[in-house]
Amino acid sequence: MLFNQSTFLGIDPTAGKRPLTYVAIDQGLNILSICHGSIDETLAFVAGQASAVIAVCAPNRPNMGLMQQDEVRARLIPPPRLGRWINYRVAEYQLRCRHITIPQTPAEESKCPRWMKMGFKIFQRLEKLGYQPYPSDNDPHQYLEVYPHASYTVLLEKSPYPKHSLEGRLQRQLILYENNINVADPMRFLEEITRHRILTGSLPLDLLLSAEELDALVAAFTAWWIVNHPDQSTSVGDTQEGLIFVPTGALKTRYQSAK
Repeated sequence: MLFNQSTFLGIDPTAGKRPLTYVAIDQGLNILSICHGSIDETLAFVAGQASAVIAVCAPNRPNMGLMQQDEVRARLIPPPRLGRWINYRVAEYQLRCRHITIPQTPAEESKCPRWMKMGFKIFQRLEKLGYQPYPSDNDPHQYLEVYPHASYTVLLEKSPYPKHSLEGRLQRQLILYENNINVADPMRFLEEITRHRILTGSLPLDLLLSAEELDALVAAFTAWWIVNHPDQSTSVGDTQEGLIFVPTGALKTRYQSAK
């Protein structure tokens, strides 16, 4: 297999303000690196990879207006209602109609939030480094778009808890742990909570990854899954506008919300 010795990298632009978060894993799902740095530092790491699949947690370009075209809308299942969803990307419609929430990407870059603009820049820089959109046969350097919330939702088969909450971080890390990634077992966190730790405010938070690290890690895992289990993988969207890849063979009609 071409990607047997590949690095699988997830890049999270966060809010476009803080340093980027990136996580690299190998074919055996071992974590090679968890780092926070500038776009230049992140891409210097990327450029040093002999073979890599890069998953970016952001759209690769602004909304191209495909949902305004009758021929595009006609082939979607379920079909969108007349006059609805015209300002969404195709991928965003396909996830939202299954109750997987995802931000709307504006058509004008000037109206996009900073994290999206950073995502556009990352994709542009990846292409300058010679990376090609997945799937590109026999190319050792490929990239793809992922949406961490969607990846966690399909792995859990329901919407996870909010990612910045303690229970959301525990849940996400447990999902990754159960999928054989060598993160710390988050149940150890619960085992080490004592009356004294709560009263003194000394919770063992070092056992848990941050929300940004967990997003970058599930992005890397999604890239690994897509390459290693192509028959159990799904993409939504349009190749012209951008595909979002998720680690499941088929999307459910509807995903329940976290309670």
